[in-house]
Amino acid sequence: MRNPTSADSVFELRQYRLHPGARETLIDVFDREFLETQEEAGIRVVAQFRDLDDTDSFVWLRGFANMESRREALGRFYGGSVWARHRDVANGTMVNSDNVLLLRPANLHPSSQPCAAERPRSGSTLESSALFLCAIHYTAPGKEEAFSAFFENDLRLPLLESGATVPATFMSEHSANTFPRLPIREGESVFVALYRFPTPQAYATHLGALAASRKWTEEIEPQIMRRTWRASEVLRLSPTSRSLMR
Repeated sequence: MRNPTSADSVFELRQYRLHPGARETLIDVFDREFLETQEEAGIRVVAQFRDLDDTDSFVWLRGFANMESRREALGRFYGGSVWARHRDVANGTMVNSDNVLLLRPANLHPSSQPCAAERPRSGSTLESSALFLCAIHYTAPGKEEAFSAFFENDLRLPLLESGATVPATFMSEHSANTFPRLPIREGESVFVALYRFPTPQAYATHLGALAASRKWTEEIEPQIMRRTWRASEVLRLSPTSRSLMR
């Protein structure tokens, strides 16, 4: 499996609102039926997560070579027999599936951690101990590239020193939706960072280190607030047993 940010130029970050108690039903059908079949259609399924703070939320990330290949690949998958057989079960778990950000890679950095070399086989129950954060920073229109530069110059090193790794960073992709059958959140300007911690305790240690840092609390956090127009959205995530990010 190639590093997702080196292979693909377009990504979807998808957050699904689910009916109470339905998440495990969706994960079961998703990890069993929708991984290899999406990849056969030309879609790179990068990660699937349980939201640790919302039992009725499922978060996942997929990538495409470009916008045209996105249109073609989505057409193949959603027009295919596997989706047709299992869509009623999958759709039946969802209240909505329209919370989708269209993204492109922000930066390829030597410290970024790639996905696992191989996806765990179907039926695997081996759970990862890792905890991921997905931080979504909402910038003014057209300012996401400036925030990306700020991240590289001012944020990345303190985050690494406090114990985080940064598997990938993204910013808004403003191309028109080439597959309107699946709505996206158009008009957003965001910078998105994924952080990984090997254990929940490592994450707690990271939080303690940042809280104890005057540079972080007195300089960096106020800069984040000045560079965004609304509160950043931070998701605490646990990978499913077949996620490539784990």
